[in-house]
Amino acid sequence: MLLERIYDEDLAQASYIIGCQANGEALVVDARRDIAVYLDIAERNGMRIVGVTETHIHADYLSGTRELAAATGAPIYLSDEGGPDWTYGSEFDESPAGPAIRMKHGHQLRFGNITVEAVYTPGHTPEHLSFLITDGAQSTEPGFMLTGDFVFVGDLGRPDLLDEAAGGVDTRFQGAKDLYASLKHRFLTLPDYVQVLPAHGSGSACGKALGAIPTSTVGYERNFSWWGKHLQNDDEQGFIDELLSGQPDAHAYFGRMKTQNKTGPAVIGEAPGLREYTAGELSDALAEDAVIFVDTRHHAEVHQGTVARSLNVPGIAKAASYGAWVVNPEVEERPLVVLAASREEAEQLRDHLIRVGIDTVRGYITSLDGLDLAVPKLIEPEELDSFEHVMLLDVRNKTEYADGHLPGAAQLSGGRVMWHLDELPFSDAGTIVTYCQSGARNSVAASALRRAGYDVAELDGSYLGWISIPGHEPVTA
Repeated sequence: MLLERIYDEDLAQASYIIGCQANGEALVVDARRDIAVYLDIAERNGMRIVGVTETHIHADYLSGTRELAAATGAPIYLSDEGGPDWTYGSEFDESPAGPAIRMKHGHQLRFGNITVEAVYTPGHTPEHLSFLITDGAQSTEPGFMLTGDFVFVGDLGRPDLLDEAAGGVDTRFQGAKDLYASLKHRFLTLPDYVQVLPAHGSGSACGKALGAIPTSTVGYERNFSWWGKHLQNDDEQGFIDELLSGQPDAHAYFGRMKTQNKTGPAVIGEAPGLREYTAGELSDALAEDAVIFVDTRHHAEVHQGTVARSLNVPGIAKAASYGAWVVNPEVEERPLVVLAASREEAEQLRDHLIRVGIDTVRGYITSLDGLDLAVPKLIEPEELDSFEHVMLLDVRNKTEYADGHLPGAAQLSGGRVMWHLDELPFSDAGTIVTYCQSGARNSVAASALRRAGYDVAELDGSYLGWISIPGHEPVTA
């Protein structure tokens, strides 16, 4: 059996390809939209992708299930659990292999020596499935479980995202109860040796304390997870209380992902080629407000000078994460032109952005030479008390804010700022001073606010710079 994990460090997201080496057939679970990696693995191992599925309706990235099915002709398999409000849309039925196959608890997929069984594990979402994998060449019993956003290494999928990102009202409490029941009646009934392969790792906002180790086992989680003691003591309320406390902010773009993943993400097919701009061509396009420029440099370089009204999305590594903070493709259709050292780097940036549904990267430029530059407004920590401003804005997570923040600061995380402008003063009211922990997130959020017409001064060095000054004492919640 081939069982390979494909991990996206940007979104801390894992997908899997499961293949039978005896007959050369493979299944892909939780695919992302830039699908070349799956096609390459299949070709390298002499396999044909014969099925595409996913554990649930994701909120943190745009599913590549339809994309991969369109490219390979493989049938789509989807959850049919959770009730009518959580039924996948009809777009999933428009694939070369015909209508999607809807799965209930116990549904089995067989290819070669491999059996993949759907296990209904609601809690994170109402329709959530996990997949038990049996390698028939080795055993008649399952040895692996793809747990999606159900069980992570050291944590569980948060049940509050439907409230935080999908417009739900107090769904977190029923979700927490469902999660407790899924652990008790599904997960903990498995043998301790069953390996756990989750859909996310450290850094994901789908849980609050995900481990960096890629895999675990049922026995390890049973005995050493934070939640294990509650199940052992039959303490449902204690479990719910601990699960729901201290969850991080959900990024605002999660709501868009949830909706699109339910109805069916658009199929891209072959991505259009990227145009390389000269400084003159880009200057003309910017003067006509026909394109949006994305400065991909570190914030320290951006602070030396950048294109006016540009967006700062620093580097390839977190392009999807930060790009989704500042570009809302539901309201912004203008092409994006990115700063990249080469066409290859520009294509990598494009691939990261399409993972969150930003499909409008159309060009790149390799240098800022010849472009008119502006220096973003900065303020030194020592000057803050005497600097006139209408708001001091902390764009870190609410848990970071609670651990310590500047006196008088309001909190609105960087992933939510542009969707909650009603919580800010009017754009012409005066200067907003912003900060994060060290400056990176601050630069991203500040660039979007400036583009929206706000006068923003970034606190140089952010929280760490301010707290390093003797006599500066943070406020704790």
